[in-house]
Amino acid sequence: MEIVRVPYDHPDAFALTARVQAIYAVRYGGPDGSPMDPAEFAPPAGEFYIGYLDGVAVASGAWRHVGLPALGSTATAEVKRMYVVEEAQRRGFARQMLGHLEEAARVAGHDVMVLNTGDRQPEAITLYVSSGYERLTGGWGPYACHPGAFFFGKRLT
Repeated sequence: MEIVRVPYDHPDAFALTARVQAIYAVRYGGPDGSPMDPAEFAPPAGEFYIGYLDGVAVASGAWRHVGLPALGSTATAEVKRMYVVEEAQRRGFARQMLGHLEEAARVAGHDVMVLNTGDRQPEAITLYVSSGYERLTGGWGPYACHPGAFFFGKRLT
């Protein structure tokens, strides 16, 4: 898979985001309610990536600076819009995209990566735990107090 940085409003980013939002609607009864500002995914504040396989967009992932205190640092970036299309799943592309996001955020000066996922995404939880993420106490954003929300963090340095 070739990973390419694109603007937040790139057509492939839009298409993959729409696909994952449709999955959230089925699993949770509605789309992700996290506020998203395209400027948060423009360097140096963040970056949005698409994974291409033979020229076809099959994965997405992004990070944005959040500055939340986690794991002894406030140099934190948050993972957003991690997704692999169903027909390309179970081939290591999510792990490849996550590693790419971690390295890009580290190079941009972040010490810790944080993320939020939900109890109806067991495959995501498995990926993050097996990639070295640890469950954080307390949360942030619109799901901070939601009982089905899980918050994770990982030191990048």
